[in-house]
Amino acid sequence: MSLEIDLSGRVALVTGGSRGLGRADALTLAGAGADVVVADILVESDDSAAADYGPLAQAAAAGGLVQTEGTAREIEALGRRSLALKCDVTDPEQVGAAVERTVEELGSVDILVNNAGTLDHLGQIENQVPELWERDLRVNLTGAFNCSRAVWPHMKERGWGRIVNMASVAGTLGGFGQASYSTTKAGLIGLTKTLALEGARHGITANAIVPGIIGTEAFHFGNPEMNERMVKRTALRRAGEPDDIANAIAFLCSDLAGYITGIELNVSGGIELFTF
Repeated sequence: MSLEIDLSGRVALVTGGSRGLGRADALTLAGAGADVVVADILVESDDSAAADYGPLAQAAAAGGLVQTEGTAREIEALGRRSLALKCDVTDPEQVGAAVERTVEELGSVDILVNNAGTLDHLGQIENQVPELWERDLRVNLTGAFNCSRAVWPHMKERGWGRIVNMASVAGTLGGFGQASYSTTKAGLIGLTKTLALEGARHGITANAIVPGIIGTEAFHFGNPEMNERMVKRTALRRAGEPDDIANAIAFLCSDLAGYITGIELNVSGGIELFTF
């Protein structure tokens, strides 16, 4: 039996695919043979929504870091089919339209990577902003629910599917000053296990990736002293790379991982270990 990760003939939908982990996920899945739809609230040809989605989105748009359409072009250069879609995961109608277009133009939707998320709401509990708490619930948790629900009938019909939810060590360990973020990431793990249970009889697996400190744009936007403290807590004493996450996702989406479902896979450099 070949141990090569081969996603030839599969169609993947990656949310939050314009940059960071989502972009790496999309390119890695394409490198393994999948056709990939890159979905994001921001696209280069229409960045009007950036002001509505917080300082990280604004900084990404202003700094030329939005690469939804660019990532799709890179995927096509690899010989795969790709679409770049503007999609707000909090809007079930937009999500449904994105899934239907994926099926119409690419033939199926076999893989869903729920990567879209917010990471800019910081403050201890008494300083958490109720409106941002609600926004984070809508994007990080309800967004994954909306997308999973939209692809579900297509995966059931084909008798095969892979759903990967992007959780976080903030969801397993808690996050100081990150009540909304850590709560939504913990909720994703519960959603993952339920999807795994309900999908098992239909050939659908669902798993959660639990990243630690990963050197994305968001990490580099952070406080350098805080970043150093987090890296020192990590057993491997370094930040991970987006490809470390993407490679784990590609494995979970392949036939090699066909007997793995309902897990929370730490790709964290050992930050959850007792380090000193």
